[in-house]
Amino acid sequence: MNVLHTSDWHLGRMLYGKKRYNEFAAFLDWLITTIKDQRIDCLIVAGDIFDTTTPSNRAQSLYYQFLCDMAKTECRHVVIVAGNHDSPSFLDAPKALLKALNVHVVGQRSDHMSDDILVLRDANAQPEAILCAVPYLRDRDLRKVEAGETLKDKEQKLLTGIKQHYHEIAQTAARLRTDLKADIPLIATGHLFAAGGRLEEGDGVRDLYVGSLGHVGVDVFADLFDYVALGHLHVPQVVGGCDIVRYSGSPLPMGFGEAKQQKSVCKVTFDATTAEVQTLDIPLFQKLVKLQGDLTDLRDQLTRLVHQKESVWVELVYTGKEIAPHLRDDMEQIIEDSPVEILRLQNKQIVDRILSQSDQSESLEDLSVHDVFERCLSTGDHPEAQQDDLRHAYNEILKTLYEDDTRAE
Repeated sequence: MNVLHTSDWHLGRMLYGKKRYNEFAAFLDWLITTIKDQRIDCLIVAGDIFDTTTPSNRAQSLYYQFLCDMAKTECRHVVIVAGNHDSPSFLDAPKALLKALNVHVVGQRSDHMSDDILVLRDANAQPEAILCAVPYLRDRDLRKVEAGETLKDKEQKLLTGIKQHYHEIAQTAARLRTDLKADIPLIATGHLFAAGGRLEEGDGVRDLYVGSLGHVGVDVFADLFDYVALGHLHVPQVVGGCDIVRYSGSPLPMGFGEAKQQKSVCKVTFDATTAEVQTLDIPLFQKLVKLQGDLTDLRDQLTRLVHQKESVWVELVYTGKEIAPHLRDDMEQIIEDSPVEILRLQNKQIVDRILSQSDQSESLEDLSVHDVFERCLSTGDHPEAQQDDLRHAYNEILKTLYEDDTRAE
């Protein structure tokens, strides 16, 4: 049996205001081709199918078109579980209809655990695997609120709840396998943060719970399942040195911090209950480059990119000490009439000045657009009488930008 494990598609996600639907469509087309070429029997999507709980019409269209295309392949099963970015009710809404196409959707933990345990059958209707479809486990799924709880008490209850859920669903699945008298694998999904997991700067991975909770150890899964398909972290990785517990990672780089990272999916081939795992590299559908340096460095690096005559999205980080009031205009002039686009420009002088007003552990990503504006206002030489007018003008600009984005969707 061949299983393909992917996760964290984040359909509809933008990169600094740049829509990425063409990249998502290219990935899904590649995925269909790969499923056919690799003779995949079961596709697992381990959460964060969409980037928001209210996906745009175009993001939904990509999702449903993909499922229609899957029905034309020889892949027998599609298993989709919700992540922390997904709306459980939205994913579950067409559940009964999709089940007719052998698409199993689990948006939230069921009241009856047996409903989340799937017996996957081969072309001859014989059991070929048991899959424990565990979605992102929300706070309300795992603990009861009690008066007088400390943060540490809440964290411990959540950790205990996650461990208990996996233990119970594994035991139930194991009993089912015994009843079936079949030497078939137990597979589980999860959308959580495993201890020791690697992140990348700017990847947009949200904290799942308050504090460090959800950082569960590999011991939660290792002795219970024959393969664990995880989602949430965008870096492809093995958990705790255990080859059968893995994050597939996101199919697209979600930020410039992932620009040099090779994206992949996991192909898992089972011989009875023994899993052999290999990664399949995903092509790069849009080149991202992060450039850093002073004015001379940035000019030289940008000029070289322009000469390559290929579509590149760029993040520039200006680290020079000299004041560069026309930095954006200078850089835009270099890329004029080329397929190179500057999506983000950081002036470290300004960033450092903004962050100097706060705790050193704070980063620019921790601040809202309003926080940044207020700090720029307070560090600039602006008369008190003009500051309210500047705030009003800034809010009007933001309102216009958000309205334009909404109309575009």
